[in-house]
Amino acid sequence: MAQGERTGVFDSFECAIHAMAPECSHCGCRIIGHGVENGSAMYCCAHCARHAGAGEATDRV
Repeated sequence: MAQGERTGVFDSFECAIHAMAPECSHCGCRIIGHGVENGSAMYCCAHCARHAGAGEATDRV
């Protein structure tokens, strides 16, 4: 698995997530999947993005 310049070999997907997945800038959970980006900040969902000030963020349905 690679993330930019970082690489790693993991024995499970869960270990890879904890080591490599970005964290939500609001709640700190690991972002698995799409997430919401606002400027340089990443959020796990539109709720966290709006709570942090990204007023027009919406989840795709």
